Amino acid sequence: MNPSQEAAEPEYQPPPPEADEDIQHSLFGEILDWMLAPLLLLWPMSIAITYLVAKSIANQPFDHALEDSVTVLTQQVRSVDGKVIKSLSGSARDILRADDIDNVYFQIQGPRGDHIDGDRDLPQPVLDDEDKTSSGGVRFRNDSMHGTPVRIAFAYVQLERSDGGTPPLALVQVAETLEKRAQLANAIIKGVILPQFIVLPVVLALVWFALARGLSPLAQLQERIRARSPEDLSPIAPRQVPEEITPLVRSLNEMLSRLSLTIDMQKRFIADAAHQMRTPLAGMRMQSELALRQTDKQEIHRSLEQLAKSSEAATRLVNQLLALARAENQQPAGSAMVALDLGDLARTVVQDWVQASFAHQIDLGFEAPPQPLTITGNPTMLRELLSNLIDNALRYTPSGGSVTVRVRSDEREHGYLEVEDTGPGIAPAERGRVFERFYRILGNTAEGSGLGLAIVREIAQQHGAEVDIFSNPRATQPRLPGALFRLTFPLPPAATQEDEESPYYG
Repeated sequence: MNPSQEAAEPEYQPPPPEADEDIQHSLFGEILDWMLAPLLLLWPMSIAITYLVAKSIANQPFDHALEDSVTVLTQQVRSVDGKVIKSLSGSARDILRADDIDNVYFQIQGPRGDHIDGDRDLPQPVLDDEDKTSSGGVRFRNDSMHGTPVRIAFAYVQLERSDGGTPPLALVQVAETLEKRAQLANAIIKGVILPQFIVLPVVLALVWFALARGLSPLAQLQERIRARSPEDLSPIAPRQVPEEITPLVRSLNEMLSRLSLTIDMQKRFIADAAHQMRTPLAGMRMQSELALRQTDKQEIHRSLEQLAKSSEAATRLVNQLLALARAENQQPAGSAMVALDLGDLARTVVQDWVQASFAHQIDLGFEAPPQPLTITGNPTMLRELLSNLIDNALRYTPSGGSVTVRVRSDEREHGYLEVEDTGPGIAPAERGRVFERFYRILGNTAEGSGLGLAIVREIAQQHGAEVDIFSNPRATQPRLPGALFRLTFPLPPAATQEDEESPYYG
């Protein structure tokens, strides 16, 4: 392989990442994340707040000690003949500074800033004269001494003045480093935080156990469903699951009910198809065997004619079985429902049956509405519906009769599709059963499979239409009362509005 061929080889391209909605998520993991994530985020915040509270708690006793020291010092300061003097002994000074951990500083300063006693380099408070006199008592501030943070308690002492003027102020300060405070705050933090390190794993284990326990009904439901046989489509008892899962179980039961209905329809369709196909196939086989045994050309020709008729009947039966299967399995939400003109659709179907009406010597007519009649439906299924009604009327109407297809509407809400014939009609006792599959009225000699009206009913139900059967009100012969098939379609709101505004309706 030469270098140019090596350079022409495509580079490896990693597969595109999966979309987030395609990634399977764990319900257990989702709940665990939402429970533990806030806990782990709040834990450092609780430590920080605990530390601040611990520092505040640790400051209080030491601030009280500093306040007592300042109070004692202020009692030792007085003015004699305009001079500030202090009566602080060496042993008292040693007690004031006695501390094994922290460094303690003090300072006594005269009214003019002159140093009386203590540490000269102790920082001075930044206050004006009004603040010095307005706020009495011991006050606190944070500062630094030799680069080390200190806590300072200070107070101003009013000295006596012989002339009765404004008394001068002497400053007394006591400062202390923060080591003991830090040790106490750390001790408090350790006392609070260390137990949390023990409690936190226990909490995590309890949360894990509680989630596993709470989700166990889902696992039990899964085992019960898995243990079912493939033929068991009975509903799941909602009382055996927690209340939160009841809507899911209810939806699953609805799906099982629809699936059971679909399977029953398929089984019934297969059984009916097998039963109905047995007769024409047996006839075709008998006619073909008879034709093979014949030597006379006329007899062979007669057998072949019967064979062609049987094959035609079998083809029609298969087509009607397929149409019935499509009608039964057609879902309204998934069908191609569009706005269509019922008059135009009916006119097209009637034109397709004109030649067949000539062959039967029947007058096939069509009455259109004065204005377009718009409904919502599936054009293919509606053509199948009307074709079955016209075919049924042509088969049962004797020669010389008439079949009329009519499209009309009432004043506001409904559209009507009617197929009227002058045949023998249907007795009122039979009108409820003629829509059953493969049902034939006794004594009827017309050819048919008994599926046409079943297809009409299924398609009408898919469109929310009602099918009614009446005697032909225009029949003129008593022995031929005729039949009137009427389909009532609900009109969409737009069509209803047009009818209200049209001068031809209402």
